[in-house]
Amino acid sequence: MPDAYIDIETTGLSPASSSITVVGIYLVDGTAEQLVQLVGSEITPGSITEVVRGIETIYTFNGHRFDLPFIRQSTGVDLHRCCRYHRDLMFDCWHNNLYGGLKKVEVLLGIGRQIQGVGGREAVTLWYRYVECGDFDALDTLLKYNAEDVKNLKALREKLETIKTGINRGY
Repeated sequence: MPDAYIDIETTGLSPASSSITVVGIYLVDGTAEQLVQLVGSEITPGSITEVVRGIETIYTFNGHRFDLPFIRQSTGVDLHRCCRYHRDLMFDCWHNNLYGGLKKVEVLLGIGRQIQGVGGREAVTLWYRYVECGDFDALDTLLKYNAEDVKNLKALREKLETIKTGINRGY
């Protein structure tokens, strides 16, 4: 069964006063990989559930506290019910004494990025440049940033499995 790596971009931290701008879903089934990004008005209960249909496990970073509750409160979609398992890689990082946000953990583990200098705050700015000014370059940068987030979740999972294997072998 396929797995999905999920990350969202939002206009703020609270679903009560903010909205989701991008839902990035990286679908992986063996060697087959597909990136799906829902943007703005494409983010609907139907579109989200259609993309995750048949997914066994979803992987996030801080998704237990942020992404999944935000999606549920904003769209009504409870991804815990749509998929069999949810694994929040942030907690796996903590178990390996890796603290900080995703970008910090990526640096600690040598996971690279093409898009530099973009974080949550800049993602909001990019979204508003697109919406208010029609800046498609800003949207392109936002989508590339989100794509790296979800693809790097897969890389993070693989690095954590390597660490776990090394610990189990006594390295």
